[in-house]
Amino acid sequence: MIKRFLSPLLAALFLAGSVGTLGTLAGCNTMEGAGKDIEQGGRAIKNEAREQR
Repeated sequence: MIKRFLSPLLAALFLAGSVGTLGTLAGCNTMEGAGKDIEQGGRAIKNEAREQR
């Protein structure tokens, strides 16, 4: 009886942990990509300002 209760509980905990980990990793990649985009935008503005001197 305990095994019938613990198996689904452990499966649910494992699944929740996996989804949380994947969400965190995806968030890191998204933030890294956003940082690169912002950096490229800053470079473009800086280069344009140099050309306008």
